[in-house]
Formats: sequence, C-alpha cells, structure tokens
Amino acid sequence: MSDQGEAAKPERGELFGPHRRNTTIGVLLLISMVAFESMGVGTAMPVLVAELGSVSMYAWPFVAFMAAAVFATVLGGRWCDRAGPRNPLLLAPMLFTAGLVVAATASGMPQLLVGRVLQGLGAGCVTVAIYVLVGLIYPEQVRPAMFGLMSSAWVLPSLIGPPISGLVTERFSWRWVFLGLVPVALLALALVTRAVRGLVVPQRESTRRGVVVAALGAAAGVAALTYASENPSVTSAVIAVVALAMLVPAMRWLLPAGVFLARRGIPTVVACRGLCAALFFTANSYLPLIMTSTHHWSLAAAGLPLVVGSLGWSAAAAWQGRHPTLHRPTLLRIGFCLLTGGVLALQLVASTWGVPWLVLPVWAFAGFGMGLVFPSVAFLLLRQSGAGELGYHTSAAQMSDQLGSATMVGLGGALLALLHSPAHAMPVLLAVLALLGAIGILIAGRSLNP
Repeated sequence: MSDQGEAAKPERGELFGPHRRNTTIGVLLLISMVAFESMGVGTAMPVLVAELGSVSMYAWPFVAFMAAAVFATVLGGRWCDRAGPRNPLLLAPMLFTAGLVVAATASGMPQLLVGRVLQGLGAGCVTVAIYVLVGLIYPEQVRPAMFGLMSSAWVLPSLIGPPISGLVTERFSWRWVFLGLVPVALLALALVTRAVRGLVVPQRESTRRGVVVAALGAAAGVAALTYASENPSVTSAVIAVVALAMLVPAMRWLLPAGVFLARRGIPTVVACRGLCAALFFTANSYLPLIMTSTHHWSLAAAGLPLVVGSLGWSAAAAWQGRHPTLHRPTLLRIGFCLLTGGVLALQLVASTWGVPWLVLPVWAFAGFGMGLVFPSVAFLLLRQSGAGELGYHTSAAQMSDQLGSATMVGLGGALLALLHSPAHAMPVLLAVLALLGAIGILIAGRSLNP
C-alpha cells in the first residue's frame, strides 16, 4: 500500500470512526441540504414566480433569503462564541425545515417570502455553527480532510441540483423542490443532535455592543446589492452605490480591524475569503450569459463550464485534504495564482472574437485554484482563533464572502446596464476581477502570524 494510502487511514478513522461518524455525516448533510436548496431554487424560480406573482417580483425571493442569511450569520457567530455551537446547530435546521414547508405550501408571494426568510436564517446560522463545531471537536491534523469533504458536500449539489430541480419542477411541481429536502433536513438534525448532546462550552459574555444594528445594516446593504444584481439597470446601479454606502459603517463594526489593510493573521484571512468568493462566484454567475449571448451556446451547453469548475474545486479540495502538513499560506498563494490566471484567460472567451471552447479547460483550472484557497482559508481561520473568537471570525469570513460576491455581481449588472452588451461589459468585469486576484496573490503570505 502506498504512503498516501497509509496516511489517509488515520484521517478516515478520525472523521468516520465511531466517536465522530454521526458528527461528520450530520455536518455533510447540513451543508448538502443548504447547497441543494440554493442551487435548486434558482432553477425552479421562473415557474414559481409565474405561478405566485409576476416577473417584477423575480428578485425578491433571493433578496429575502440573502438579507436573512447575513443577519443570522452575524448573530449566529456571536451566539456560538457566548454559548457554543450546540443550540445554534439545533435551532438552525429547525428554522430551515420550517422555511421549506412554508415555501412549499405558499399560495402567494408573501408566504413564499416568509419561507425564504426562515430558510435564510437557518442557512446563515448553521454555516457559522458548523465551522465552530469543527474547530472544537476535530484535531488540527484532520481539519484539511474535513474541509475537503465539506467542499465536496457543496460541489456535488452544484452539479446535480439544477437538473434534478428542473426535472422535478417539470414532472411534478416546484413545491417538491422544497419538500424533497425536508427528510434530509430531519435526518441531519437527528444526527447532529446526537453529536452535540454532550458538548459543553463555557458561557462567555459578549464584549461588543451594537451588533444587532450593524447586522441589520449589513443585511439591508447586501440585500440591496443582490436586488441590483438580479435587475441590471441604471436605477440598480444607483441602488448598488447606496448599498455600499450603507455597508461601509456596518463592515467596520462587524469585521476584524485591519481587514481592508490586510494586516497579518486573521484580518488577511478574512480578506482572502472575500477576494476568492468575488473572483470565482462572480465569474461563475456570468459564464452562462457569456456563452449563450456572445457565442450562442444552448443553455445545457452553457452549464458545462460550471460543471468542470466544480469538478476542479472538488478534486483540489480532496487533494489538499490528503496533505495536512503542507504550508497553508503557500497553498493560498498558489490557489490565487490559478484563480487569477483562469479569470485572465477568460478574456480569450468573453469577447466576440474569443474562442468559446477554451472556457472548459480554463474554468477547470480556476476551479482547482478555488479548491486550494477555500479549505486553506478555513484552516488558517480556525488555527488562529482564540477562545471565544471563532464564531466572530467565522461570521466575519462569511460576511466577507457575501459582500465580495454581492458587490462584484452587482458591478457586473451595472456594467451590463451601461454598456448594453455582454461582449463589451464582461471583459471589463473580468479585468476588475483579475485585479482583485492579484491583490490576493500579494497578501496571501500575510495570512499566518509569525
């Protein structure tokens, strides 16, 4: 047996041995549940909105979810720091499940929006609580492998979620896109309940005030950016500018000091999370538009770059998990180089003179970079967070992710409104993204305290 196979045995035992099997499976189910819902709803949304409302309401289910998720991310992080992740891990799946049922039984848009708010609250809270749980109960040497599994639990739904959702919507009803996840949510809740039953974390008092007000401001700002990205127009560009003005004071309060200056350690780690999300998720959002509008690919063919990008991400995440001793800041820099190179290479695709088939190897290349960056950020965040800080730092990283993605997707919408053609707007957006990637390359070495 190879050395690699021998090295993988202890990690497998730590993750799926009798003492952590329920926890690992429960965590992966929770992540898959949120991911399937995220991917599936987008596919079913045109039919859903046509039945319950009008096209003018199309963006609101996304806005309601995002606003609730941002709010729950902040408060969930503080809750985990004060009392541990046990109660958030129990309440969040309940809220999410309730949201699925409320949305599935909606007879009008108001009830659907209530369901989406409940889903957002559950998703935002559970994401933070999962990372805090990993930091508490998994040894440092197996965390890269755990983060690799968590990446796969997100990537797999991105591959099969949209086609399954489309099939279910066409053959049965969009309501089953929500209801079909209820058994998964209940099973995940049962496993996590067993896993956290004996988890004891000392109670701590929060030293930060005004968190609720800042969380509301951040939620409103990110929701406005989400709305602007879903409705590209000159008015939306103005909304995006106002949203950023709202976000600046909220972010100064909710993010660790020094994030925008890339101070060494946690601030740089949080900044890197936002940069990688802005690069990958923004380009991912606009790739189908580039391929259908500029190169006249079918919708099915235009989804292929997203598939190969997800496969690259999953492969790299699995690889880094088998090498827990690698220097994480170095992996971070390599990952940003791959991501930035992929975004730059998309310039050879995005224009009318571009070569469309290049998108497949290029985006697999970028996906591999994301598979190195994302687990490395999570590892460095947990390694450098002290007692009572992990929830705050995790929620800050999640906020950075949401802000980076929403801002750049909003910028893409504004560019489309101003330049009218994807063939003109997308090269400009890709140039901005490449600049962000260059910043990531430069600051990656500052992600670990000396």
